[in-house]
Amino acid sequence: MGNAILEREDELAALGSSVRDAGDGSGTVVLISGEAGIGKSSLVEAIRGVLPAEGRLLVGYCDDLVTPRVLGPLRDLIGSVGTVLTRALERGDRGEVLEALRDELGWAGHPTVLAVEDVHWADEATFDVLRYLVRRAAQLPLVLVLTYRDDELSTDHPLRHLLGLASRVGPVRRLRLARLTEAAVRRLSAAVNADSDEVFAITSGNPYFVAEVLASGDATTVPLTIADAVQARTAHLDPATLEILERLAVVPSVVQRWLVEVLVPAGPAALAPAEQLGLIAVTPSRVGFRHELTRRAVVDSMPAARRMAANRSVLAALLAGPGTDVSRVVHHAAQAGDSAVIVHYGPIAAREASAAGAHREAAAHLRLVLDQHPILEPRAEAELWEGFAIECYTIDAPASDALAAQRRAVELRRGDDPRVYGASLRWLSRICWWAGDPDGADTAADEAIAVLAAAGDDGLLAMALSGKAQLHALVGRNAEAIVVAEQAIALGKDTPATLSHALNNLAMALWGTGDARARSTMEESLRIALAADEPEHACRAYVNLILYDLELLHLDDARRLLPEGIEFAERSDFVMFTRYLQVALGALHFASAEWDQVVPAAAYALDSSPPVRCAAMTLIGRTRLRRGEPSAVETLREAWQIALPLRECQWIGPAAAALAEAAMLAGDAGAAAAELTEAYELASRFGTPAIRAELAYWLGRAGRPVGGNGLDHPYALLADGRRREAADAWRAAGCRYEYAAALADSPETADQLTALALLDELGAEPLARLVRARLRSLGVTRIPRGPTPATRVNPAGLTERQSEVVQLLALGMTNAEIAARLVLSVRTVDSHVAAALDKLGVRTRKEAVARARDLGVLDPRR
Repeated sequence: MGNAILEREDELAALGSSVRDAGDGSGTVVLISGEAGIGKSSLVEAIRGVLPAEGRLLVGYCDDLVTPRVLGPLRDLIGSVGTVLTRALERGDRGEVLEALRDELGWAGHPTVLAVEDVHWADEATFDVLRYLVRRAAQLPLVLVLTYRDDELSTDHPLRHLLGLASRVGPVRRLRLARLTEAAVRRLSAAVNADSDEVFAITSGNPYFVAEVLASGDATTVPLTIADAVQARTAHLDPATLEILERLAVVPSVVQRWLVEVLVPAGPAALAPAEQLGLIAVTPSRVGFRHELTRRAVVDSMPAARRMAANRSVLAALLAGPGTDVSRVVHHAAQAGDSAVIVHYGPIAAREASAAGAHREAAAHLRLVLDQHPILEPRAEAELWEGFAIECYTIDAPASDALAAQRRAVELRRGDDPRVYGASLRWLSRICWWAGDPDGADTAADEAIAVLAAAGDDGLLAMALSGKAQLHALVGRNAEAIVVAEQAIALGKDTPATLSHALNNLAMALWGTGDARARSTMEESLRIALAADEPEHACRAYVNLILYDLELLHLDDARRLLPEGIEFAERSDFVMFTRYLQVALGALHFASAEWDQVVPAAAYALDSSPPVRCAAMTLIGRTRLRRGEPSAVETLREAWQIALPLRECQWIGPAAAALAEAAMLAGDAGAAAAELTEAYELASRFGTPAIRAELAYWLGRAGRPVGGNGLDHPYALLADGRRREAADAWRAAGCRYEYAAALADSPETADQLTALALLDELGAEPLARLVRARLRSLGVTRIPRGPTPATRVNPAGLTERQSEVVQLLALGMTNAEIAARLVLSVRTVDSHVAAALDKLGVRTRKEAVARARDLGVLDPRR
C-alpha cells in the first residue's frame, strides 16, 4: 500500500484500538468518510496490518449499478464465511441472514472486522442488515467498518438514518480522511522528480489524484483532469488490449475469475500491459481497477456504440455463466439496451428484492420493465403494474405513480378471475386513501366486497371487509366499523394477516368511542402480525398503538414503544410507516416541549402522501408557532388545505386547533372561528374524545363556548373553566407548555408568574409576551424581563446555537467536527443542522450557507 497510506497513522491507531476492544468482546462501529479518491479503500486494506493472528478481515463491496444488488456486499463474503451464512445469503432470506450473521460474528476471542465499502450505494436489504448489526455491534467481537462518500449524500439518503442510528446506540468512531499535506506530496513527487508544488496545486492533496498525476509519465505536463491522466496511460495500449480493458471497465465491481476467463479468451497474459501501467490489479481470483475513478474514466471515454457492445459481451457471459445474478443481468441489459432480457429478468429481480425487504430496488426493477412497454398478456401486464403500485406504496413513492399503476392493473383485470379482480380492487381502495382520494377509496372498497362476495372466496372477502372497516374507522363511523370488522374477524380468523388487520380496525373504532378495550385489541393485532411475519400489519399496529398513547397523554408508553416501532418499520423498508412513526416521534417531542427535536423528526415526512404530510406540516407549523418563528401560520394554512379534501377528523381537527392557537397568540382569538366551527361539527359526530375536547376548548377561546361535555381530558376541563385541575393533569402527563398555558389563564398573579417563568425557559415567546402584557394590565410592577431575544432579531429565526452551527458549516466542518468544537454530541449537532436547514428553507448544507449569507446571518468575514 506504500504511498497510498501516507499520513494515516492516527486512523490506523484508532482501528487497531477498535480491533483490540473487539478481541475483548466489545464491538465498535467505525465510519470512514471522505471524497472519492481520498484513500478509504487503502485504509481498509491496511487493517490487515493491525489484525492479531486470531482475527480476520471480511470485505464486501457496494456497486454503482442501475439498481443495487440485493445483499450485494454480504454476498461478496461467500467463500470466506461459514456454510450456514453462505446458504442464507444464497437463498436471500433476510431473517436467516440476520440469524446466521450473529452466529458468524459472535466467535468469542476471534475479532472480526467486517468492512462494507461504498455503503452510499447499498441496497435497502443491506441497510436493513447494517441497522441490525449497528444495534448489536457493542455486544459482539466485531469492528463494523463502513466507508462512504460524505459529499454525495442528499438530505433524505437512507445512509443518513443509519449514521444517525450509529450515533445513538453504541460506540462509534468517525474517521473523516483528510487530503495529503504538502509535505506528503513532496515525498511522493521526489520519487519521480516531479514539481511537488505544481502537483499539489493541481490535486489539492487528493491521494488518488496525486497518484494519477505522478503516474502519467510526464511530470512536466500535469493532466488537468483524472480523465486526462487515465487517457494518457491508455494511449500506450494496443487496440486489442484497450478493447479488453473497456470490456472489463463496464463491470462496476471486481471481475471474478470465471468472468475474466470469458471476457479475456487470450488469457491473463493479455492483461499484463494494463497492469504494468497501473490501471488494473490482477490476482488469481479476480481482476479489478486500481480505483473506481479509473474505471469510470475508461467508461466515460468510450463511444456509446463500444460501451453498448462491451455490455452485451458481459451480459452474454452472465447469462451463460454459473448462478445467474439477476441484478447484474438487469444492469447490463439496461446498459446494452436489451429489452427482452429486461422484461424476462426484471420481474425475477424485483421478486428477489421484495422478498429480501429491498422494496426500493424492487420498485426500480419493475419500473425499468414497464418502461420497455412490453407486449404481454393482460394478466401478466396487470401483475407488473400491481406489483409496482404496491412497492411504491411501501416505499412512499409519489402517490400519483402508485395510483395510476393500480388503476391500470384493475382495468386489465376487469373481466378476469373475479377473485383476482376483487383483490386488486381492495388494493386500489387502500392506495386511493393513501393518495388522498377518499371517494375513490370507498368506491373501490364497495366494489371489491361485491365482487368477492359473488365469487364465494371467504378469505379474500374477509380482507375486503376489513378494508371497508378501516375506512369507516378512519372517518369516525365507529358503529359501522365495529360491525364490519367483526364480520371480517369471523371470516378471516384463520388467516393471521386478515385477523391482525381486522383487529386493528376494530381497535380504532373502539378508540373512537372511548372504549378501554381499544389498547388490548391493538396489542393483539400487533402480536399476531409479528408472529406471522406480516410487516405491513405490524407497522400499522405500531402506529395506532403509539398514536393512541399520545392522544391519551400516556407519553412514557409512547416513548417506550416508538424506538421498537421505528426499528421494525426501517427493517421492513416500509417507508410510509417509517415516516408516519417519525411524525409520531415528533409529536412526542412536541407534547414534551422538546421543540428542538420536533422538526428533525417530522421533516422526514414532508415528502410523504397527503395524510402523513398533513400531520407533519401541522406539527411543524405548531412548533414554529409556539416559538414565534417565521412562516408558522403559512405552514398551518397549507396543512388545513391538505386536510379538508381528506374529510377525516384526525387531520382536520388538529389543523383547526393549531389555527385557533395562532389566532389567540396573534391577539384575535375569534379569527379562526370558521375553521373551528367546521372542525367541531365534524368532530362532534366523528371525532375521538381528545379531538372533541381540544376543539371545544378553542371554540370557547374564540367566544363560542360549548363546554367540555363531561369528557375526561385536560382540554375539556379547561373548556369547563376548571383551570387548576387541567393544569395538574397537564403537569402529571409531562406536557410542560400546556401546563404553563393553563396557569396563564388563571386569575391568580402567582400562577401567571409561574407560567411566565416556564414559558421563558421553553422559549415560548409569543405566549410569554401575552402573559407579560396581562400582568402589566393588572398593575404588576416586578415582571421578569425574560431571555435576550436573540432569535427574534435573527432574520432566519435561528436560535443562537443554530446560528453558531451555520457559522461552522460555512467553514466546511462536518457534524462530528462541529460537535467537537462546541462540546456537543454529534446527535445534537445533527438536530441543530436539520433545524437550521428547515428554517432557512433549503435542503443542503451548501445551500444553507449561501442562504444564511444572503440574509446576513453569517459573519461577513467568513
